[in-house]
Amino acid sequence: MQQFSNQEIAELKSRVDQIHDLLASRGAEAPATLRHSAMERRGDAPSHAGLLDQLAYSIEVRRIRRAHFGGADMSGAVWDMMLDLMLATTHGRTLSASDLATGAGVPLSSGLRMIASLERCGLAHRSIDERDRRRTLVHLTDIGTERMASYFKKIGAAGHGGQTLAA
Repeated sequence: MQQFSNQEIAELKSRVDQIHDLLASRGAEAPATLRHSAMERRGDAPSHAGLLDQLAYSIEVRRIRRAHFGGADMSGAVWDMMLDLMLATTHGRTLSASDLATGAGVPLSSGLRMIASLERCGLAHRSIDERDRRRTLVHLTDIGTERMASYFKKIGAAGHGGQTLAA
């Protein structure tokens, strides 16, 4: 892994702050123009251009996700759960509450609170497993499935096809 000097880290932090400010001031149009015009003005070296593209894309995706899901907290373990639920839904599978907590790397008690939050937002629904009544199954609601599908459609429409995202 490449090591960065303190000066390079400070420059990157400054650029991230500038990207964030630009995104906040311009709204949805900023990311499309950001990668080209801002880097050209600064004369960034090619090695920094790729990093800046990734940073700008990650910030844009986080902003789109926040706006798309409104008041629902869609970060960290909750987002991991939503991704797991969407993947299970597309494969016709069902996950238990403990599966979701384990996949998100949180204790079951925390996972249950997060699932309850998703239920309050109308994105997920819990039910008892008819084969093993000790297990609680979690499904995306129709609204949850639609919100996830439309979110990924928005991300695709943001003009970043082909880039890998780890948001």
